[in-house]
Amino acid sequence: MKYTSQRGTKDILPSETPVWQRIEASCRRIFGLYNYAEIRTPVFEQTELFSRSIGTDTDIVSKEMYTFEDRGGRSLTLRPEETAPVVRACLQHNLISPENITKLWYMGPMFRYERPQAGRYRQFHQAGVEAFGSTDPMLDVEVIDMAVQLFREIGLTDLEVDINSVGCKKCRPEFIKKLTKYFTDKTSDLCDDCKKRLVKNPLRVLDCKIQGCQSIIKAAPAPVDSLCRECEEHFENVVACMDEQKIKYKINNRLVRGLDYYTGTTFEVVSDKLGAQNAVCGGGRYDDLVKELGGKPVPAVGFAIGLERLVGIIGSDVQSPKSDVVDVYLIAIGEKAKNIAFDLASGIRKAGFSADMDFHGKKLKSQLKLADRIGARFVLILGEDELNKGKIVFRDMSEGKQEEIKCDAATIVEVLEKNK
Repeated sequence: MKYTSQRGTKDILPSETPVWQRIEASCRRIFGLYNYAEIRTPVFEQTELFSRSIGTDTDIVSKEMYTFEDRGGRSLTLRPEETAPVVRACLQHNLISPENITKLWYMGPMFRYERPQAGRYRQFHQAGVEAFGSTDPMLDVEVIDMAVQLFREIGLTDLEVDINSVGCKKCRPEFIKKLTKYFTDKTSDLCDDCKKRLVKNPLRVLDCKIQGCQSIIKAAPAPVDSLCRECEEHFENVVACMDEQKIKYKINNRLVRGLDYYTGTTFEVVSDKLGAQNAVCGGGRYDDLVKELGGKPVPAVGFAIGLERLVGIIGSDVQSPKSDVVDVYLIAIGEKAKNIAFDLASGIRKAGFSADMDFHGKKLKSQLKLADRIGARFVLILGEDELNKGKIVFRDMSEGKQEEIKCDAATIVEVLEKNK
């Protein structure tokens, strides 16, 4: 039987990992510049954590979660997103309070059972940030600016920021009332899922991606037209600050995101290279979630980046970095030379240089071809003649020059240092 990866999952091969490493390194650097600290949570949590935070009527909870019962009869779920686990961890370990600003970032795999398509998998990876402790509109803009800076660092400049406000518990009921009336008059034209959403949570209809529903959604009431004064002022200040920071954006009145915990500001960074599912980054405010999960009221804002989607864009737009080349490839002819070369490789690595050698006993010519194929910068050749003289051949592969040097790790490292 031939085993293959499961549908909706993907092996990330050695030829692809340099792009991932580049993105991950940029995330760590940019998040650090804004004083965000890393947090890591388990990949599975109590199921209720997600149904309570994301919303039972969302597609994620109703259709897409990987939920199972463990041997103790507990219902557990592989995390479909990371905000709820971060809030849970913060409450469990007393990391947040209304009096302090807490800034955290994360990176790792998430799991959702959905139809695989471009940039969307059942096991996928996200990097994101969460900032707790302030309702200041500048904090909203800070996280948006952080995403923009990150994308700029990895070479993406043709992305668009879509922004909206979905209101709060005070003003959203009035908006939902308008929305319900509008969609009720057009129920026959909605998809089956949206007919159910209209009964359970009309706001979810705005998140439908089906083409037939999209034409109806375009003319639906906009959340910003029903905002209370407090939400209206907050959104106006966010937009004004975006202007001051010269962040390009578009107000998208249909942007509600797919999670029930959002309040106020919502935003996405989108690319026209990803088709209908075009968001590479999404986030917003969730000022009620900490209280909803059992803590004191603590406002919060954050975003998550889909790394697979980012990799997909970089693969077509930006030249992928090459794998790190090997500094030294050791070629040994004969068993005695092989033993010495093995010791030399160990000494070279301890000095901070990468090294590799042949373990098949190939001929000199074959080993030279292999060294060239893997991109070795330098080659060390040790055969019977070199052994008799206590020397080793040091060859610069880029210049084609070579010389004999003393056959010991200290001398080799000294020459490598000179040729950095």
